[in-house]
Amino acid sequence: MNVTNKEFLADVLSGLSAEPKTLSSKYFYDKKGDELFQQIMDLEEYYLTKAEYEIFKTYKSKILDIFTSGTKEFRLIEFGAGDGYKTKVLLEHFIESETTFEYKPIDISQNAIDKLKTDLNGNIPKLNITAEQGDYFQVLKRLPKINHKKNVILFLGSNIGNFTLPEVESFLIAIRNKIFKNDLLFLGLDLKKNPDKILRAYNDSDGVTRDFNLNLLSRINRELNANFDIDTFEHYAAYNPVNGECISTLISTKQQEVTVDNQKFFFEQWEPIHTEISRKFSLKQIEKLAAKCGFTIEKNLIDKNEYFVDSIWKAV
Repeated sequence: MNVTNKEFLADVLSGLSAEPKTLSSKYFYDKKGDELFQQIMDLEEYYLTKAEYEIFKTYKSKILDIFTSGTKEFRLIEFGAGDGYKTKVLLEHFIESETTFEYKPIDISQNAIDKLKTDLNGNIPKLNITAEQGDYFQVLKRLPKINHKKNVILFLGSNIGNFTLPEVESFLIAIRNKIFKNDLLFLGLDLKKNPDKILRAYNDSDGVTRDFNLNLLSRINRELNANFDIDTFEHYAAYNPVNGECISTLISTKQQEVTVDNQKFFFEQWEPIHTEISRKFSLKQIEKLAAKCGFTIEKNLIDKNEYFVDSIWKAV
């Protein structure tokens, strides 16, 4: 078992031993999970990707102006790069504008990193790219603190919304401690809106989000010598407009016992496994969060429907 699988196993055993049971959403992204998430982004109900893509297309020149303010070159570091669908809008514009920059995409999925590198090397050959696979928090610790070049950190797609509030603050403060005054954080955040609109994005009519969640159990079966009966679990999503959390769970439809790496776990009928938080923010919350974590807001870029914001923060 390699180091990654040892960590995967430890997290699964810990999560299934907890009360309530939980599994980390970061393990959604194996090869099959990557494919399913691509399908989710294409769904009519899943507005997030379309809204952020619109922001990039509309404001790419403005974004470049902000990135290059006070400097001739910068390092562009992206956490959770995925397939780079939206980021390529910026990368292509930066290259066409003859901007001097280096791009470092980071993703927990080695499959995603490999595909992205192949794609970018073929389609944007002038791009200076150095990719890395790993967990966001772990890679952040390994990043060298270099002040001879402006740092711009990208964290798109409302990925920050998958963290608990303490984790959100811890991660953003850790980023601030790794960069220098006037460096930038470009943060994608999903805005609070009609609760029905939000819930449909995580409970689509085609059942792709259901399959995406259930694939996590299939991955545990494949990689960790487990025996989840996938047909006895159902996906359930719920949104709480008070705290802005949309949660995903997998619910056991019967009383059963599951074995993972020779360890047994008992499930009551209708017992849930918490799999994901998708947190939504107000603009006031974002402003307070930036100040608390050592930043000021340079610019908020919002799509025409006011569903999503890309908030550009400056380190102070």
